[in-house]
Amino acid sequence: MAKGKEARHIIKLVSSESNHCYFTEKNKNNTKDRIQLRKFDPVVRKHVMYKEAGKL
Repeated sequence: MAKGKEARHIIKLVSSESNHCYFTEKNKNNTKDRIQLRKFDPVVRKHVMYKEAGKL
């Protein structure tokens, strides 16, 4: 029996204010669009939007 494609991918979230980034996993079957999250940026010391840059 052949294995299908993996559902989970590691993605990079990049800050809109600085060059800081987070790495997380995303289930491609449930979330087709790019992720945008509001997270804490330690460089500018406030919460900012983080956008999905791509998978690794």
